[in-house]
Amino acid sequence: MLTETQMEEIKEHLSKAQNPLFFYDNDADGLCSFLILRRYIGRGKGIAVRSYPDLNASYAKRAQELNADYVFVLDKPLISKEFVEEIQRMQLPLVWIDHHSVSLDNFSQEFQNVHIYNPSRLKGKNKSEEPVTYLSYMITKRKEDLWIAIMGCVADHYMPSFAKEFGKMYPEFWAKNVKKPFDVYYRTEIGRIAQSLNFGLKDSISHTVAFQNFLIQCVGPEEVFSETLGNHSFREKYHALRRKYDSLLAQAEENTKSKVVFFEYGGDVSMSSELSNELSYKYPNKYIVVAYTNGPITNISLRGKNVKKILEKIIGNFEGATGGGHENAVGSRIKSSDIGLFKELLEKESGNGS
Repeated sequence: MLTETQMEEIKEHLSKAQNPLFFYDNDADGLCSFLILRRYIGRGKGIAVRSYPDLNASYAKRAQELNADYVFVLDKPLISKEFVEEIQRMQLPLVWIDHHSVSLDNFSQEFQNVHIYNPSRLKGKNKSEEPVTYLSYMITKRKEDLWIAIMGCVADHYMPSFAKEFGKMYPEFWAKNVKKPFDVYYRTEIGRIAQSLNFGLKDSISHTVAFQNFLIQCVGPEEVFSETLGNHSFREKYHALRRKYDSLLAQAEENTKSKVVFFEYGGDVSMSSELSNELSYKYPNKYIVVAYTNGPITNISLRGKNVKKILEKIIGNFEGATGGGHENAVGSRIKSSDIGLFKELLEKESGNGS
């Protein structure tokens, strides 16, 4: 967990920022982190980062276009040096709040006016990997944002300390006997809403901006699916993608007999993270591999016990491959032509090969 001093420093940055620009990872944890901080200070604009694996330099121009005086980066494990150099050139403070365990190679020493807050980089008892949503809520502690905080946490497979408090405050959005974060995510109404955030972020950029602005104004979770003009595009997109998702999930479940559940698909929308998470919840003792092939590149979501170590062992066999994440949940990007070998090596390392 971030120290009290670090949280106070972040609050100071937020109070100084009169026109901040928030770049957040394109998932529920990133979105909810932005919503909590934006609602806390009542100002600023948000941009979902769709570049992978890093926040690349092309996004920096948005800070100039929007006349930002502060830049915050939320839940993004990698930032390109070119992006930071552009922000430095504009003489803007950069506050980076993340929770992924990655090596930054003296990143903060190389650049001035870059402030990095990441509990996975702390030493001793403070070292941890709580989602950025959790960190944001513990910084702001606004009870009216409790429903947003619970969504971002459980979507990132984390059961926060305030879960029971939410259950008492919103019993109609909760359920009995929920013990694990994905119990909440897949068995409660607040979980269904949390899932919908990831679907909403797959819409066009203009519709995503409209959706995030709608959520900034929402008083509570009951408003998210209310039939209003402000969320019309979101509701349409969600229902369309939900039907597609359910179809893909059914196809993936046809391949669940072996220790490694491998599912490959294509199309115009990637749902690998969502599919791998639910498959992992339903089949907790298996390794889950969901591969989305789009032309020459394949993005892979992997879930399973110590899967990060397995990925680290095999990724060096593939030219230009990238990957990383948490101990039991990682992502990777490889050439589509390498998918067969990737599967073979993964099965061997997981104990499923010959």
